[in-house]
Amino acid sequence: MTTKVFGHKAPDTDSTGSPIIWAWYLNEVKGSAAVPCLLGEPNTEAAFVLTHFGLDKPQIISDVDAGDKVVIVDTNNPAELPASINAADITAIIDHHKLVGGLETKGPIDITIRPLACTATLMHDLIGEDLDRAPDAIKGAMLACILSDTLEFRSPTTTDHDRAVCDRLAKDLGIDLSDLAQKMFEAKSDVSAFSEAELLRMDSKEYKVGTTGLRVSVLETTAPAVVLARKDALMAAMPAVATEDGADEVLLFVIDILNEQATLLVPNDTVKTIAEASFDCTVEGDTVVLPGVMSRKKQIIPNLKV
Repeated sequence: MTTKVFGHKAPDTDSTGSPIIWAWYLNEVKGSAAVPCLLGEPNTEAAFVLTHFGLDKPQIISDVDAGDKVVIVDTNNPAELPASINAADITAIIDHHKLVGGLETKGPIDITIRPLACTATLMHDLIGEDLDRAPDAIKGAMLACILSDTLEFRSPTTTDHDRAVCDRLAKDLGIDLSDLAQKMFEAKSDVSAFSEAELLRMDSKEYKVGTTGLRVSVLETTAPAVVLARKDALMAAMPAVATEDGADEVLLFVIDILNEQATLLVPNDTVKTIAEASFDCTVEGDTVVLPGVMSRKKQIIPNLKV
Protein backbone atom coordinates (compact mmCIF):
# COMPACT_ATOMS: atom_id res chain seq x y z
CA MET A 1 0.00 0.00 0.00
CA THR A 2 1.26 3.46 -0.90
CA THR A 3 1.89 5.76 2.07
CA LYS A 4 0.40 9.24 1.95
CA VAL A 5 2.67 11.91 3.43
CA PHE A 6 1.09 15.22 4.38
CA GLY A 7 1.27 18.15 6.77
CA HIS A 8 -1.34 20.53 8.14
CA LYS A 9 -4.28 22.27 6.52
CA ALA A 10 -3.57 25.66 4.88
CA PRO A 11 -0.14 24.39 3.76
CA ASP A 12 2.79 26.78 4.02
CA THR A 13 6.24 26.10 2.59
CA ASP A 14 7.22 23.58 5.28
CA SER A 15 3.95 21.65 4.99
CA THR A 16 4.36 21.63 1.21
CA GLY A 17 8.05 20.84 0.96
CA SER A 18 8.42 18.36 3.81
CA PRO A 19 5.91 15.84 2.38
CA ILE A 20 7.81 15.97 -0.91
CA ILE A 21 11.14 15.43 0.86
CA TRP A 22 9.92 12.53 2.98
CA ALA A 23 8.06 10.83 0.12
CA TRP A 24 11.31 10.97 -1.89
CA TYR A 25 13.17 9.37 1.02
CA LEU A 26 10.62 6.58 1.45
CA ASN A 27 10.54 5.85 -2.28
CA GLU A 28 14.19 6.17 -3.23
CA VAL A 29 16.04 5.21 -0.04
CA LYS A 30 13.70 2.96 1.93
CA GLY A 31 12.11 1.33 -1.13
CA SER A 32 8.61 1.93 0.21
CA ALA A 33 5.95 3.40 -2.08
CA ALA A 34 4.91 6.88 -0.94
CA VAL A 35 3.21 9.95 -2.36
CA PRO A 36 3.24 13.52 -1.06
CA CYS A 37 -0.16 15.14 -0.49
CA LEU A 38 -1.51 18.53 0.53
CA LEU A 39 -4.56 19.38 2.62
CA GLY A 40 -5.36 22.48 0.56
CA GLU A 41 -3.80 24.86 -1.94
CA PRO A 42 -0.24 25.88 -1.07
CA ASN A 43 0.25 29.51 -0.13
CA THR A 44 1.92 31.91 -2.56
CA GLU A 45 5.40 31.37 -1.15
CA ALA A 46 5.07 27.58 -1.28
CA ALA A 47 3.76 27.79 -4.86
CA PHE A 48 6.79 29.90 -5.79
CA VAL A 49 9.14 27.33 -4.25
CA LEU A 50 7.54 24.51 -6.26
CA THR A 51 7.98 26.45 -9.49
CA HIS A 52 11.47 27.71 -8.63
CA PHE A 53 12.82 24.22 -8.03
CA GLY A 54 10.76 22.48 -10.73
CA LEU A 55 8.72 20.36 -8.33
CA ASP A 56 5.24 19.07 -9.11
CA LYS A 57 2.46 20.28 -6.86
CA PRO A 58 1.38 17.32 -4.73
CA GLN A 59 -2.13 15.92 -4.94
CA ILE A 60 -4.64 17.79 -2.80
CA ILE A 61 -6.80 15.55 -0.62
CA SER A 62 -9.73 16.44 1.61
CA ASP A 63 -9.78 13.32 3.78
CA VAL A 64 -8.30 9.86 4.23
CA ASP A 65 -9.91 6.45 4.02
CA ALA A 66 -9.99 3.90 6.81
CA GLY A 67 -6.77 1.92 6.75
CA ASP A 68 -4.81 4.37 4.57
CA LYS A 69 -1.13 4.32 5.50
CA VAL A 70 -0.05 7.86 6.35
CA VAL A 71 2.94 9.78 7.66
CA ILE A 72 2.10 13.08 9.32
CA VAL A 73 4.65 15.89 9.10
CA ASP A 74 4.83 19.44 10.49
CA THR A 75 1.91 18.93 12.90
CA ASN A 76 0.51 16.49 15.43
CA ASN A 77 -2.73 18.40 16.01
CA PRO A 78 -5.92 16.55 14.96
CA ALA A 79 -7.65 19.92 14.37
CA GLU A 80 -5.18 20.56 11.52
CA LEU A 81 -5.62 17.14 9.92
CA PRO A 82 -8.32 15.30 7.94
CA ALA A 83 -11.53 14.53 9.80
CA SER A 84 -10.99 10.76 9.48
CA ILE A 85 -7.32 10.79 10.52
CA ASN A 86 -7.85 8.40 13.45
CA ALA A 87 -9.31 5.81 11.07
CA ALA A 88 -6.10 5.81 9.05
CA ASP A 89 -3.02 3.72 9.76
CA ILE A 90 -0.61 6.39 11.01
CA THR A 91 2.90 4.97 10.67
CA ALA A 92 5.02 7.97 11.68
CA ILE A 93 4.89 11.57 12.89
CA ILE A 94 7.73 14.01 12.17
CA ASP A 95 7.20 17.42 13.74
CA HIS A 96 8.67 20.43 15.54
CA HIS A 97 5.60 21.67 17.42
CA LYS A 98 4.44 20.96 20.94
CA LEU A 99 2.65 17.66 21.52
CA VAL A 100 -1.11 18.28 21.43
CA GLY A 101 -2.62 14.82 21.86
CA GLY A 102 -5.74 13.28 20.39
CA LEU A 103 -4.29 11.14 17.61
CA GLU A 104 -4.91 7.39 17.75
CA THR A 105 -2.70 4.79 16.10
CA LYS A 106 -3.15 1.13 15.21
CA GLY A 107 0.04 0.18 17.01
CA PRO A 108 3.45 1.52 18.02
CA ILE A 109 4.82 4.06 15.55
CA ASP A 110 7.90 6.17 14.93
CA ILE A 111 7.47 9.65 16.43
CA THR A 112 10.15 12.30 16.15
CA ILE A 113 9.46 15.74 17.61
CA ARG A 114 12.43 18.02 18.14
CA PRO A 115 12.77 21.68 19.20
CA LEU A 116 13.95 22.96 15.83
CA ALA A 117 12.56 25.79 13.72
CA CYS A 118 11.59 23.58 10.80
CA THR A 119 10.46 20.05 10.02
CA ALA A 120 12.86 19.98 7.08
CA THR A 121 15.82 20.49 9.43
CA LEU A 122 14.69 17.46 11.37
CA MET A 123 14.35 15.48 8.13
CA HIS A 124 17.88 16.49 7.16
CA ASP A 125 19.10 14.76 10.32
CA LEU A 126 16.92 11.68 9.91
CA ILE A 127 17.94 11.17 6.28
CA GLY A 128 21.63 11.59 7.09
CA GLU A 129 24.20 10.64 4.48
CA ASP A 130 21.46 9.37 2.17
CA LEU A 131 20.71 13.02 1.41
CA ASP A 132 23.78 12.94 -0.85
CA ARG A 133 21.64 10.87 -3.23
CA ALA A 134 18.89 13.46 -3.38
CA PRO A 135 18.37 15.57 -6.49
CA ASP A 136 19.00 19.29 -6.19
CA ALA A 137 15.25 19.98 -6.20
CA ILE A 138 14.79 17.99 -2.98
CA LYS A 139 17.71 19.76 -1.33
CA GLY A 140 16.31 23.06 -2.60
CA ALA A 141 12.92 22.33 -1.08
CA MET A 142 14.63 21.55 2.22
CA LEU A 143 16.56 24.82 2.08
CA ALA A 144 13.43 26.82 1.25
CA CYS A 145 11.47 25.25 4.10
CA ILE A 146 14.12 26.30 6.61
CA LEU A 147 14.40 29.83 5.20
CA SER A 148 10.63 30.16 5.39
CA ASP A 149 10.13 28.86 8.91
CA THR A 150 13.06 30.87 10.29
CA LEU A 151 12.13 34.02 8.32
CA GLU A 152 15.74 33.99 7.10
CA PHE A 153 16.94 33.45 10.68
CA ARG A 154 14.93 36.37 12.13
CA SER A 155 12.46 34.16 13.98
CA PRO A 156 13.20 33.40 17.65
CA THR A 157 12.53 29.75 16.87
CA THR A 158 15.77 29.63 14.85
CA THR A 159 18.46 27.39 16.28
CA ASP A 160 22.15 27.27 15.43
CA HIS A 161 21.47 23.89 13.85
CA ASP A 162 18.77 25.27 11.52
CA ARG A 163 21.22 27.94 10.36
CA ALA A 164 24.06 25.45 9.91
CA VAL A 165 21.93 23.08 7.83
CA CYS A 166 20.72 25.99 5.71
CA ASP A 167 24.28 27.22 5.11
CA ARG A 168 25.42 23.71 4.20
CA LEU A 169 22.60 23.21 1.70
CA ALA A 170 23.12 26.64 0.15
CA LYS A 171 26.83 25.96 -0.33
CA ASP A 172 26.10 22.55 -1.86
CA LEU A 173 23.58 24.04 -4.29
CA GLY A 174 25.46 27.26 -5.04
CA ILE A 175 22.50 29.35 -3.88
CA ASP A 176 22.66 32.84 -2.39
CA LEU A 177 20.49 32.63 0.73
CA SER A 178 19.54 36.30 0.81
CA ASP A 179 18.53 36.31 -2.85
CA LEU A 180 16.34 33.23 -2.47
CA ALA A 181 14.78 34.53 0.75
CA GLN A 182 13.96 37.86 -0.89
CA LYS A 183 12.20 36.12 -3.78
CA MET A 184 10.29 33.87 -1.39
CA PHE A 185 9.16 36.74 0.83
CA GLU A 186 8.10 38.78 -2.19
CA ALA A 187 5.94 35.86 -3.30
CA LYS A 188 4.52 35.49 0.21
CA SER A 189 3.70 39.21 0.34
CA ASP A 190 1.60 39.16 -2.84
CA VAL A 191 -1.88 38.64 -1.41
CA SER A 192 -3.79 40.69 -3.98
CA ALA A 193 -5.64 37.69 -5.39
CA PHE A 194 -7.10 36.56 -2.06
CA SER A 195 -10.36 37.49 -0.38
CA GLU A 196 -10.41 38.67 3.21
CA ALA A 197 -11.74 35.31 4.40
CA GLU A 198 -8.97 33.51 2.51
CA LEU A 199 -6.34 35.74 4.10
CA LEU A 200 -7.72 35.05 7.57
CA ARG A 201 -7.41 31.31 6.95
CA MET A 202 -4.21 31.31 4.88
CA ASP A 203 -1.79 30.65 7.74
CA SER A 204 -3.99 29.86 10.68
CA LYS A 205 -4.15 27.60 13.73
CA GLU A 206 -7.09 26.66 15.93
CA TYR A 207 -6.34 27.18 19.62
CA LYS A 208 -8.34 27.17 22.84
CA VAL A 209 -7.65 29.29 25.90
CA GLY A 210 -9.85 27.76 28.56
CA THR A 211 -13.26 27.55 26.92
CA THR A 212 -12.55 30.32 24.40
CA GLY A 213 -11.94 29.08 20.87
CA LEU A 214 -9.53 31.19 18.81
CA ARG A 215 -8.44 31.12 15.19
CA VAL A 216 -4.91 32.50 15.42
CA SER A 217 -3.82 33.74 12.01
CA VAL A 218 -0.56 35.28 10.85
CA LEU A 219 0.40 36.98 7.61
CA GLU A 220 4.17 37.22 7.20
CA THR A 221 5.07 39.96 4.75
CA THR A 222 7.71 42.44 3.66
CA ALA A 223 4.91 44.86 2.72
CA PRO A 224 2.67 45.13 5.81
CA ALA A 225 1.11 48.37 4.58
CA VAL A 226 -0.52 46.45 1.73
CA VAL A 227 -2.28 44.13 4.17
CA LEU A 228 -3.09 46.85 6.71
CA ALA A 229 -4.72 48.91 3.97
CA ARG A 230 -7.39 46.19 3.99
CA LYS A 231 -7.82 46.14 7.77
CA ASP A 232 -11.43 47.39 7.75
CA ALA A 233 -12.48 44.68 5.31
CA LEU A 234 -10.47 42.06 7.20
CA MET A 235 -12.11 42.97 10.51
CA ALA A 236 -15.54 42.99 8.87
CA ALA A 237 -14.91 39.42 7.64
CA MET A 238 -13.83 38.09 11.04
CA PRO A 239 -17.27 37.37 12.59
CA ALA A 240 -18.38 35.20 9.66
CA VAL A 241 -15.05 33.31 9.58
CA ALA A 242 -15.27 32.71 13.34
CA THR A 243 -18.85 31.44 13.07
CA GLU A 244 -18.12 29.18 10.10
CA ASP A 245 -15.02 27.74 11.78
CA GLY A 246 -16.56 27.28 15.22
CA ALA A 247 -14.35 29.88 16.89
CA ASP A 248 -15.21 32.69 19.26
CA GLU A 249 -12.70 35.15 17.83
CA VAL A 250 -10.21 35.52 15.00
CA LEU A 251 -6.84 37.01 15.89
CA LEU A 252 -4.85 38.32 12.92
CA PHE A 253 -1.18 39.21 13.40
CA VAL A 254 0.50 40.93 10.45
CA ILE A 255 4.17 40.03 10.79
CA ASP A 256 6.55 42.65 9.40
CA ILE A 257 9.52 40.47 8.43
CA LEU A 258 12.00 43.29 7.82
CA ASN A 259 11.15 45.43 10.87
CA GLU A 260 10.68 42.36 13.09
CA GLN A 261 7.37 43.26 14.66
CA ALA A 262 3.71 42.27 14.52
CA THR A 263 0.58 44.36 14.18
CA LEU A 264 -2.53 42.80 15.74
CA LEU A 265 -5.91 43.86 14.40
CA VAL A 266 -8.29 44.76 17.22
CA PRO A 267 -11.89 44.65 15.97
CA ASN A 268 -13.69 44.60 19.33
CA ASP A 269 -13.38 44.81 23.11
CA THR A 270 -12.84 41.06 23.50
CA VAL A 271 -9.74 41.10 21.30
CA LYS A 272 -8.58 44.28 23.07
CA THR A 273 -8.81 42.46 26.40
CA ILE A 274 -6.93 39.46 25.00
CA ALA A 275 -4.20 41.70 23.54
CA GLU A 276 -3.64 43.68 26.74
CA ALA A 277 -3.67 40.58 28.95
CA SER A 278 -1.41 38.58 26.65
CA PHE A 279 1.20 41.07 25.52
CA ASP A 280 1.39 43.64 28.34
CA CYS A 281 0.39 46.43 26.00
CA THR A 282 -2.14 49.26 25.90
CA VAL A 283 -4.50 49.22 22.93
CA GLU A 284 -5.68 52.50 21.50
CA GLY A 285 -7.65 52.16 18.30
CA ASP A 286 -8.12 49.13 16.08
CA THR A 287 -4.49 47.96 15.86
CA VAL A 288 -1.59 47.48 18.24
CA VAL A 289 2.06 47.08 17.29
CA LEU A 290 4.00 44.37 19.14
CA PRO A 291 7.76 44.95 18.73
CA GLY A 292 9.88 41.83 18.37
CA VAL A 293 6.91 39.48 17.98
CA MET A 294 7.65 37.19 15.02
CA SER A 295 6.65 33.66 15.99
CA ARG A 296 3.17 32.30 16.58
CA LYS A 297 4.61 29.11 18.03
CA LYS A 298 7.03 30.70 20.48
CA GLN A 299 5.74 34.22 21.16
CA ILE A 300 2.02 34.33 20.40
CA ILE A 301 0.32 31.04 21.29
CA PRO A 302 2.14 30.52 24.63
CA ASN A 303 1.24 34.02 25.82
CA LEU A 304 -2.46 34.07 24.97
CA LYS A 305 -4.76 34.89 27.88
CA VAL A 306 -8.43 35.81 28.00
